[in-house]
Amino acid sequence: MDSRRNKLKGGLLGVLATLVGLSLGNAMAGLHHTWNNPIVSLGNRVVDHVPSAIKEFAIRTFGVNDKAFLISTIVIVVIGLSFYIGRTYFSERELTAQAIVTGMTVAASIAALFDPHSTLFSILPSVTTGLATFFTLRWMSEQLQTSPEADSGRRDLFRVVGVAGVATLAATGLGKILQQHASVQVERIKQFLPKAMKFLPKPPLDPALRTPGLSSLFTPNEKFYRIDTALSTPNISIETWKLEIDGMVSNPKTFTYAELMKRETFELDDTISCVSNEVGGNLVGNARWYGIRLDDLIRESKPTSRADQVMGHSTDGFTAGFPLAALDGRDAMIALGMNGEVLPIDHGYPARIIVPGLYGYVSATKWLTRIELTRFDEKQGYWIPRGWSAQAPIKTQSRIDTPFDGFTVKPGPRAIAGVAWAPTRGISKVEVKIGKEPWREATLGPELAKTTWRQWWIDWSPTSGHYQISLVSHIWSLSNFCASNGWDW
Repeated sequence: MDSRRNKLKGGLLGVLATLVGLSLGNAMAGLHHTWNNPIVSLGNRVVDHVPSAIKEFAIRTFGVNDKAFLISTIVIVVIGLSFYIGRTYFSERELTAQAIVTGMTVAASIAALFDPHSTLFSILPSVTTGLATFFTLRWMSEQLQTSPEADSGRRDLFRVVGVAGVATLAATGLGKILQQHASVQVERIKQFLPKAMKFLPKPPLDPALRTPGLSSLFTPNEKFYRIDTALSTPNISIETWKLEIDGMVSNPKTFTYAELMKRETFELDDTISCVSNEVGGNLVGNARWYGIRLDDLIRESKPTSRADQVMGHSTDGFTAGFPLAALDGRDAMIALGMNGEVLPIDHGYPARIIVPGLYGYVSATKWLTRIELTRFDEKQGYWIPRGWSAQAPIKTQSRIDTPFDGFTVKPGPRAIAGVAWAPTRGISKVEVKIGKEPWREATLGPELAKTTWRQWWIDWSPTSGHYQISLVSHIWSLSNFCASNGWDW
């Protein structure tokens, strides 16, 4: 029993020592905006090298929580190793434990060297974590030398745990102070969006206000889906940020944030959707974007005749390329605002690209720092070598918002309602079929633009039973089968 208890105590002390190391490593990462703590660096390499099928499975299964799942998995693995390290170290096999700590430190350091904008100094957070873990283990061991009195031994244990716990909390607090999130958030709050030179009319009354469960006309920023490759949100100050336009151009351009804000701005109502969004999924949203015309910036840079691709580069290393021919007047923009606010940090502050009608994996570069004119046969965006199509028009889709699949509702009058979208083509009609009943044409909500989704609904009075509900959405003489769901009442 004592042996088992000692192994458990050693394992828990190993976990605590690692937490001290990770907290100090995270604080070290806060000293420079391009440094990452070892958990994030390891996660970045997983994102880079995991097969596309697994990435798609993670997005389908966990949606906007895919990053949290990945980080949690890495943390669980690290804690498991830490528990083993502690058991080994306090079982008088210090060299074995030290070898494992060294191996983990080397792996995290190598991972850090492949982070965007990394230098040799980028390994410092990982090295700090490893050294702090090692010295914490040794300090614990020295403090917990066998005492002839049981009470004294327990007091020493409580003291060690208390000191290590305080050190972890202090290092965590220091890391938060050093991180730029707070300062960038304050900077963003101080910004304001001047009235667009080409503004849109005030939106009509939202049908969602009188149809419970129906998606709102515009998706609130805090509920807007986020799918990207950044495990930690980039912190970019507009004081140092700039946008470069180069590559196959005869007139390269560089803009500061202030210079972009001085240009002619306009508003765009546009629905964007993740290519991994399944039927009925929530990886889609509609927003009123504010920014400047991308067409104008590219034209002023004078692309050469060889260029056929516009590639956006993010500060986190992500790239996305779309056809130069897509700048055809569809109001592609460098977005600086979203739903009346300065662009949120999670959605790309200070600037991102929005191209109506194209999936984000080829166009919607967040935390934009560079636009490169290039060729498809010479360069590929992040997802293309991983087996994704270089041409990515958003497909026509519909979604049933209410009643939700699997929900039980009471018999009686209610609505079947949802949204349909086909950006740049527009939705002209949605038809609903309930079981074997004839197809019914749904009432459509307001059409803000052909780039946005349209709400739809029909009145319905179900009785007890099982129902199969099907949809067909039409895009001006064309139709597309979009969803089929069944529920029991």
